[in-house]
Amino acid sequence: MEEDREKLPQTEAQLEELVEEFEGKTRHLPGPAGQIITAILVIMSLYHLWATNATIVTHIHRAVHLLFVLFLTFLLYPGWKQARDRIHPLDVVLSLAAVMSLGYILVDFDQFVYRSAIPNTLDMVFGIATFVLVLEATRRAVGKALLILVVLFFVYAFAGPYLPAPWTHRGYDLERLVGQLYVALEGLFGVPIGVSATFIILFTIYGSFLEQSGAGKFFVDLALGLTGRRRTGAGQSVTVASFLLGGPSGSGVATTVTVGAIAYPLLKRAGYDREAAGGLLSAGGIGAVISPPILGAAAFIIAEILKISYLQVLIMAIIPTALYYLSVFLMIELDARRFGLRQVEIQAQNPLRLTARYWYLLASLVIIPAFMVRGFTAIKAVFWATVIAWLTSYLRRESALVPGKFVAALANGSRQVLNIAVTTAAAGIIVGVVNLTGLGLKLADIIVGMAGETLVLTLVFSAIALWILGLALPITATYIIAAVIVAPALIKLGVSELAAHMFIFYYSVLSEVSPPVGLSPMAAAALTGGNPFKTMLQAWKYTLPAFVVPFMFTIHPAGMGLLLQAPALDVIRVLIPAILGLCAMASGINGWLFRRTTLLERAALIIAGILLIYPATAFDLIAVGVLGAVIAYQLLLKPAPQTP
Repeated sequence: MEEDREKLPQTEAQLEELVEEFEGKTRHLPGPAGQIITAILVIMSLYHLWATNATIVTHIHRAVHLLFVLFLTFLLYPGWKQARDRIHPLDVVLSLAAVMSLGYILVDFDQFVYRSAIPNTLDMVFGIATFVLVLEATRRAVGKALLILVVLFFVYAFAGPYLPAPWTHRGYDLERLVGQLYVALEGLFGVPIGVSATFIILFTIYGSFLEQSGAGKFFVDLALGLTGRRRTGAGQSVTVASFLLGGPSGSGVATTVTVGAIAYPLLKRAGYDREAAGGLLSAGGIGAVISPPILGAAAFIIAEILKISYLQVLIMAIIPTALYYLSVFLMIELDARRFGLRQVEIQAQNPLRLTARYWYLLASLVIIPAFMVRGFTAIKAVFWATVIAWLTSYLRRESALVPGKFVAALANGSRQVLNIAVTTAAAGIIVGVVNLTGLGLKLADIIVGMAGETLVLTLVFSAIALWILGLALPITATYIIAAVIVAPALIKLGVSELAAHMFIFYYSVLSEVSPPVGLSPMAAAALTGGNPFKTMLQAWKYTLPAFVVPFMFTIHPAGMGLLLQAPALDVIRVLIPAILGLCAMASGINGWLFRRTTLLERAALIIAGILLIYPATAFDLIAVGVLGAVIAYQLLLKPAPQTP
């Protein structure tokens, strides 16, 4: 165990460096430059906290948010490797250009907003400059894939008349694009950046306050105390810790690395190899993005696009999240029996005593939903939750947000939103072009036509499209693009608008663990020293049953019960088959039920699981019959299993 610990990141700086390796490297500058940037980060957080209780014109608020984001992105994200540890003069030029291009909106705002149809010369100059700055910020903070995609959409907007049907459109000149994407609230300053400027930054600040209070260590210690006394205790501890830690953080990579630094030695002692341990860590980590109360940036965008409260999105996520973790727990339990994993002695504190000392750190799981139930908006709820987190931190000396920690919490809250905000700005351009050209409806017709207007095939094609998008793009960008392209296809075939967007959300998240590219498994492999591709396959194995969950609530109207959008009896009627289906699929995928399964038994279990996806009595009865036959055969017609 000591040998393992020597190979793992030991300090917060090392953990942060590993996270940044996969989510984007940022500069951490010493001296006056670092102090100035920290001060600007703090001002950015304070501005957004102040804005929750102020009346600000929407366009102005979004422009100020993007101004902060671009200014800081050029100073914190190096443009090339050689400039990683120092600010290059070009970075300063780009930062000042961002201030001018977005500050221009504020100076001339009263007249500016009326020129979307006919931008003047300065509008054109600063609009084009802003497009270029967003593209460069995207390259630095997000990656080349999203940059290339945005450029292709720009080209598509210009080249419409020269394209073959059904891709053709009238074509738009640069003046129209500047008016649509820069002057109006349709592109850069549309819904995606609006969500970043309101919901997302407040939740990253809140998560940063919890992090500085020591909530991460508390959550891991509590998980070890709750689950550490069983043979599957090591694996279950990882999963529970990921859920508790991931809820406030909303980052799959950060959760994977934080939990893995503590738990990997336990997993290795229990009998997990490097790849299996990494797969389990990343499966738990990616669950962070679908875990209430912070579901990731895409969930806030769902609320804005559908014009519903964030509380309703949280409610819709409850059962799918529970089913996701159920599938992971099932795979852990079956692995323990199949591979004869060992029970390890876990040094853990008493969970009751731990909770009695740090109960206030658990508030994140209930306080935000409780505020929203009382009628607060999500923005107000997270603002007051942040204030409460700050005040209650002083209940114990070790968690107190003394001035140094308080400043760090504010600075990190802004730092953590930068790459998400850049993603939303870039995605906003794509959404603006899609809406301007009518591309979304064209693609919806193409998807439905390819599937022969069959819902099942349309869902399969949509899942594949989301997987392909997710290979190169972050979750947030994947969701935003699919929301304007895939959602119309599903809705056209009768899928509820709520279910269609939740389907897209979950497959955008699950693309993070899908081969051949998955950030959480790659981070886990870097931590454990395992093979990245094999680690991805292991993560896929742990989460594979959960890939059917989105089909359960889209393939038939009754599936809305899984989103808690139906009467209680209907919820129970679809939930029980869903649980049985996951159990059957997990056993079939793993190759173990009560004992090792034959190839025929595995096939029967997987088929039973697939049949239980569709909420129809006839299919349910057939599936239960098949499942019962396999269970009876394993229990009655085979010799008693040997204890591993």
